[in-house]
This record gives sequence, structure tokens and C-alpha cells, in this order.
Amino acid sequence: MREPRFWHGPPSFKSDLLTPLAALYGAIAARRMQRGGLDAGVPVICIGNYHVGGAGKTPTVLALAKLLRELGETPVVLSRGYGGKLRGPVRVDPERHAAADVGDEPLMLAATLPVVVARQRADGVPLARSLAASVILMDDGFQNPSVAKDASLIVIDAGRGLGNGQVFPAGPLRAPLKPQLARTDALIIVGNGKAADGVAADIAAQDKPVLRARLVPNQDSVASLRGKRALAFAGIGDPARFFGTLTASGVDVVRQHAFADHHAFSRAEIGSLIAEAGRDALTLVTTEKDLARLRLGGGLPDWATAIVPFAVTLEFEDGAKLKRLVTDQLFKAREKKFRSASSRA
Repeated sequence: MREPRFWHGPPSFKSDLLTPLAALYGAIAARRMQRGGLDAGVPVICIGNYHVGGAGKTPTVLALAKLLRELGETPVVLSRGYGGKLRGPVRVDPERHAAADVGDEPLMLAATLPVVVARQRADGVPLARSLAASVILMDDGFQNPSVAKDASLIVIDAGRGLGNGQVFPAGPLRAPLKPQLARTDALIIVGNGKAADGVAADIAAQDKPVLRARLVPNQDSVASLRGKRALAFAGIGDPARFFGTLTASGVDVVRQHAFADHHAFSRAEIGSLIAEAGRDALTLVTTEKDLARLRLGGGLPDWATAIVPFAVTLEFEDGAKLKRLVTDQLFKAREKKFRSASSRA
């Protein structure tokens, strides 16, 4: 979907009109979050959002997976597979699956990580365990109670924050903020800006960690665009952030096209973009997630090979703080599971 503008604007009559429906939706969502879920048997770390739309979850999953591997863990990603037609549970195979099967984010993550897709997340836990998972990284699903979470790390964009702070559909929040804050174990603020400072203060007041991070462009991506004029396009939660990252990296973005999040590009649409870029001698550039939606059988079709991906990684300001957070959460989770198993014995 494409976010309504009033979600990230000043108070409006559109938001006011939707407030009764938002109150009903929020009450149901808050009640649902209180339910107990399946104990996966191994620590489950959820990477989530308070709101609809992107904030940097996928780069955060990749960064945490890298850290977990450095700690000697075997992380397996568990995803609902938003946008894919397969209900699962199924292990994502980049050589066999397309984004239309499993979703763009799982397909992108599966290039470097074992990823399990299951429409009902609890159904994917046994498959993740069969892949020798010592830790399950749940990509999204913070508001979903089906699998018990040992730690929930919430990602928020420093520039966009929570928009108008209203619950869907009056605003972008997936549930009322208070119960979401109560279930947060750490907040990860991505980028520069002050829009997330209020939430950060609320989390800090609960004596929970707040970590800051930034998206760092891959140097090979920057080098491939150096001295070139670009036509950038993106169908992600916040295309403007991508365009801004390109510009901040020294890329001369002559033209840009924003599409709805998870937009399924047709061959005709890509052909039109390629033709537009060709007319003005521009290099066509997009995100890795957008490019994942075009992949077939592990590679790009001939008609999409002219597109240049712009890769980024998430870097934390205080890597030692992140490491302490993860190791502490893993210790607490395993101690809790040990005590639970001992009490049943």
C-alpha cells in the first residue's frame, strides 16, 4: 500500500474521521498482543516496528545475524512472507523461488541466511529448528502473539518517527503505543533527526536500552555510480529516504520515481523506466529489495540487467552496547527455558 500523506502531516479532518475505527482496531490489536504464544524451544528475537511501513528492519536483521554468527550462534530467520503466495512452512531457496512466492524481504535475506516463510509463524518454528537454529530471528511480527518472543527490538526512523501518532487507519501505528512500549526490550533509532526522541525518552524511562544506527552505503555501489547521472526508483516503505541516501552519497540523482511499498513491477513498467533513463543517458538505480522482486531463478531476466542495485548496511554507533544487549537477552532466554524445563521434570 501507499501511505496516506495525512499519516505524516499535521492533525487533519481525515484522521479525525477515522478515529472511531482506529479506536476499535487499536483495542483489538492491544488485546491480541496480550495472548501467550508458542515456546520455540530456542531464543526468539523479534525485529519489529510500532507502525506500518519501513524503518530499516531488513538491514537490522542482517546486522544482528552477522553479530550472532560472530558469537557462534546459528540464526535462522522466520518471516510471514508478506506479498508471497506460498503459505509454507517452506525454506526460501533463491534459486527456485521468486518474490511472488515468498515475498521480497525473505528472498533478499535468503541470499546470505537460512530463511523460513510461514503464513502462520508458529508453523514455521519446527522447520527453523530442523535447520539447526540456535536463535530464531523473527522478521516483523511484534504485534503477532503466535510465537513467544524472548526479546523484541523495535526499529524506528529518526526522521519520520511515528507520524501523527494515531492508530491505523487514522495513522500508521499498528496498535496503541502504550502496550507496544511495555513489550519493547530495546529501541533502535536509524538515521538522523529528532522525530524519534519522544519515543526514545519513554523507552529510556523504563530503563531499557536505546541504540542509534545509520545506513552506510556499500562502497562498491557508490563507486559504480561515481560520475554518473542517475534515475532512481523505489517501491519501499520510505522511498524518500532511499533517494536522500543516494544524494548524500554523492550520487547525482537527476530524476526519481516512488512506488507503493512492495510494488510488483511489471515488465512494461521496467521497460518504461529503462527507456526513460536511456533517453537522457541516465543510470537506472534501485534498492536491493526492489531488485529482489525482479529476480527469477536466482538471477535477473535479460530485460532488467541494466538496473544497478544500491546496497547499504546498518552500522551501530556503539557496537559493544549492541553486543551486550544481545548476549544478555540470550542468557536470560536460555536461563528462563532451563528453569521452565526443570520445573516440568
